[in-house]
Amino acid sequence: MSGHNESILREPLITGDNITYAKITDDILMPVENKPNKAWWIGFIVASLGALLWVVAVSYTFWNGIGSWGLNKTVGWAWDITGFVWWVGIGHAGTLISAVLLLFRQNWRNSINRSAEAMTIFAVICAATYVVSHMGRPWLAYWVLPLPNQFGSLWVNFNSPLVWDMFAISTYFSVSLLFWYTGLLPDIATIRDRAVGTRRKIYSIFSFGWSGSVKTWQRFEAVSLILAGISTPLVLSVHTIVSMDFATSVIPGWHTTIFPPYFVAGAIFSGFAMVLTLLLVARKVLGLENYITMFHIESMNKIIILTGSIVGVAYLTEFFIAWYSGSEYEQYAFINRSTGPYWWSYWMMMTCNVISPQLLWFKKIRLSIKATWILSIVVNVGMWFERFVIIVTSLHRDYIPSSWAMFYPTWVDISVFVGSIGLFFTLFLLFLRVLPSIAIAEVKLLLKSASEQAKMKQIKEGHENKEYVAEYIESLEKFDSVKQEDYAKI
Repeated sequence: MSGHNESILREPLITGDNITYAKITDDILMPVENKPNKAWWIGFIVASLGALLWVVAVSYTFWNGIGSWGLNKTVGWAWDITGFVWWVGIGHAGTLISAVLLLFRQNWRNSINRSAEAMTIFAVICAATYVVSHMGRPWLAYWVLPLPNQFGSLWVNFNSPLVWDMFAISTYFSVSLLFWYTGLLPDIATIRDRAVGTRRKIYSIFSFGWSGSVKTWQRFEAVSLILAGISTPLVLSVHTIVSMDFATSVIPGWHTTIFPPYFVAGAIFSGFAMVLTLLLVARKVLGLENYITMFHIESMNKIIILTGSIVGVAYLTEFFIAWYSGSEYEQYAFINRSTGPYWWSYWMMMTCNVISPQLLWFKKIRLSIKATWILSIVVNVGMWFERFVIIVTSLHRDYIPSSWAMFYPTWVDISVFVGSIGLFFTLFLLFLRVLPSIAIAEVKLLLKSASEQAKMKQIKEGHENKEYVAEYIESLEKFDSVKQEDYAKI
């Protein structure tokens, strides 16, 4: 067996026959270089209407103040912080895929990292809009930044969770943007070389003079590893900081040390679910089945099983610690979650986040495109309810029964959240139109070693053990992009 070929027992990361470097480029750049199809226009119009709703709702909030939301004297945080934490969590999969899996040399990331990183950036933008919109006086938003001495103090109030969020969001966004754009450079240069006229000039500017020389590639590899090393701690630190918005308080239901790891697991859980939601549709509409294969889908489903199980254990641990603490207030906070006025949201959370991911243990469900797509949406619905349960049910009944209150969202609350989803999808659809959704240069690295045709060549040359070949052919049965008749004669 040739030295550059990987084991025949590994499932291929690129399927199809007659795949060449030129074909990879053509397939991935098809939506960028051609006019958008009907499906893209329908999605873009719907998403744009959602983004317009967001503009209207946020403008209304700025004009009339946050009294236009359903907040009251008892529930001072609700859909605003729920949406903020939800969006930050969704962004986590991009960092994990692009940084952690790169350091662990997991080649299956090559087909999904570009879209996941883009999703991270757009999710963080949506989260950042919540930070500004839930300030009572958004025109003073710059106060969360280090200020000059003329304002009375050099630094901001570090006791404020708002400041922690600003540092977490700004760090996360800047590093993620740098990592994403660095990976884009060779692909932007590819588009530049194929474009003409004004498009060529625009892509030429954004390619930063990429030449493709050996020295350029060496520096590219070195910078990618450095950025991966910097980004990896962010997978843990960003959502840890967000969890401390709650954990450092003394409110029953929030004051717990399990929040940081529990929030990080939940973030990766919801992030991978959103990656599946987006890529399963993009894979079909853009015809990328040969590059985003069933192996990629199954691998992401396995991560969802793992992180979903961790989240489930965290839910049970919270209840146990509330009982073990002996604090009647802590105990009541959790009993109130599961049996109080918001019981329906708690059990919706448990069903979506704990029970539904366990269905993925069944291989038939794990390999079903429709089931996976539905479950990915169910998971993110559940993760939204998790944040709602943590925030609202811990606040609406405090130590004084006379101040107990219910939270009811107004049309503005709902519109800001629904609109942020529209903003997210608008940005993602524009990304699909102007930039390659799959890292062309990184996928090409797999063609000679980890593709179906490379493995077929190994088999035909007789380099492989017959038992291994039989096992490999059996593993291909789950692939919807493999022609099974090609293996019937082997």
